[in-house]
Amino acid sequence: MTTQRTQVGHELETALGEVLTHVRGETSLPCRIVDDPAAEHILALRKRMKLSRQKFADRFGLDARAVQDWEQGRRVPDRAARVLLTVIDRDPEAVVRALEQ
Repeated sequence: MTTQRTQVGHELETALGEVLTHVRGETSLPCRIVDDPAAEHILALRKRMKLSRQKFADRFGLDARAVQDWEQGRRVPDRAARVLLTVIDRDPEAVVRALEQ
């Protein structure tokens, strides 16, 4: 086992130091707010597109069971799914184009 720190180790220490100063309120870090869609919003999005749950899932590369759970409030989409749902809401054809390539 080596005792020398790697470049990744140094970067990790620096990043954790930034987080610590942020938590202490000594600095602010940039952030992005990702929409946290409620179950009703997800259902309304799918209905607005006039797609069945299965067709919505197939079109956008999602799991139909996950979509069902989100719509029924049993689960909350993780961050990546929330980002995808936001893009689907704003520009669904961009997602379709990306998945076709």
